[in-house]
Amino acid sequence: MNNFGTREPAVVVVGAGQAGLSSAYHLRRAGLEPDRDFVVLDHAPRAGGAWQFRWPSLTYGKVHGMHALPGMELTGADPGRPSSEVIGAYFHAYEHRFDLRVHRPVEVSAVREGDGGRLLVETSEGAYATRALISATGTWNRPFWPRCPGQETFRGRQLHTADYPGPGAFAGQRVIVVGAALRAPSI
Repeated sequence: MNNFGTREPAVVVVGAGQAGLSSAYHLRRAGLEPDRDFVVLDHAPRAGGAWQFRWPSLTYGKVHGMHALPGMELTGADPGRPSSEVIGAYFHAYEHRFDLRVHRPVEVSAVREGDGGRLLVETSEGAYATRALISATGTWNRPFWPRCPGQETFRGRQLHTADYPGPGAFAGQRVIVVGAALRAPSI
């Protein structure tokens, strides 16, 4: 920490989903210590990355290994349980097994050019001056909406999977799912 109260880890990881936890794991393997050499900041109140926000009908048996982290397999989970519960618990156990010390909930408000070639990371828990920043924020908070001709004149309900509450909200209705990426087929 410098004279102004700014912490100075070599690396700041923003996000504690799959990419952030994988990055932290490899930083540890390279000999860096959490809270001294690197810090992991996450905006969510608990472990689980974007998985904690998935709809309840998306069960663990439907996620096809898209949750995997290096160094620790997820085994023995009930395929009928919601993926948000199973993978949230897996990420929590992972953080503790590898002592990653994720700071949460922490909001990152800005990243600016700092002094001496460092980046200044401004957060809700104070500032960090670092030489390296890993942005592992994912897309869950800012989902991509592809452009579809006529969508602005369509009178029906339109939502992204980030806002999908589960199939019960659409019982008895005609529905079209646009997309073929990872989330669309699971709806």
